[in-house]
Amino acid sequence: MLVRQLSYFVTLAKERHFARAAEACHITQPTLSAAIRKLEEELGVPLVVRGHRFSGLTADGEKLLAWARQILTDYHSLLDDLSGVRKGLIGELRLGVIPAALPSVAFITEQFCKANPAATVTIRSITSREIAEGLDAFELDGGLTYLENEPIAHVCRFPLYRERYKLAVPRGHRFAGRKAVSWLEAAGERLCLLSQDMQNRRIIDRLTGSIGLSVHPVVVSNSFLAVCAHLRHGDWASIVPHSFFHVLGQQPDLVGIDLVDPVHDEAIGLVISDREPRSPMASALLAAALETNIDGAFAPL
Repeated sequence: MLVRQLSYFVTLAKERHFARAAEACHITQPTLSAAIRKLEEELGVPLVVRGHRFSGLTADGEKLLAWARQILTDYHSLLDDLSGVRKGLIGELRLGVIPAALPSVAFITEQFCKANPAATVTIRSITSREIAEGLDAFELDGGLTYLENEPIAHVCRFPLYRERYKLAVPRGHRFAGRKAVSWLEAAGERLCLLSQDMQNRRIIDRLTGSIGLSVHPVVVSNSFLAVCAHLRHGDWASIVPHSFFHVLGQQPDLVGIDLVDPVHDEAIGLVISDREPRSPMASALLAAALETNIDGAFAPL
């Protein structure tokens, strides 16, 4: 059984289409089909439901898919380990990041790229649930997410900083000159917030609910970029992480005001699979994360 055949099989399972899988593997469709049939012959079981088009995997195919992902991860980890002894890692670091943590990710990738100049980094802005799925499927090397709220299972957790909350308003807003506003006052504003599939929004809903409030945003989005666009154009307000202003910098037309009554924060950190041995890429990611001082960088905000 060749690693290449397993790679073709995993790609087919991902694309769910022979022609697209062949194109992704840079081979012809007959070559892909022959490789899958060779796997079936070697294992003695059908792996793909046969038909005029791809219809899915058999039960044995689903079992092989889980093993194939693990085998390919181990194989690439071996290559990373051998190359890392000589010159730092090569290959791709795959990192999933919740939208609220995106302002912090550059601190980590800067350290990682210094230590591994031949490696590349792919960052996906996804939900915490998708990070969990990506780690379980060996599609991610690590993730940045909340550690205490809705914690992810089967991972090692490494705290990086505490997220605080601000009310973001235009410079001309009636609250703009204040140092702090209450959650009660914020809940009464014309709000643009993240949608409820984002954990940041669920934290806001849980917190306001615990003090007998509820928020009713007029506009919701799964992107902080859309939130920012509304703040810059119109009489909107939003509840955002304090790190939001690290990315924006000092904006003449926006103000961030501390939210109090109560003051609340949430731990954000790195999660990597608790599987042993840890992959070289995950180990390098962890080393880079532990060298950062994100809380210190965000402290004045």
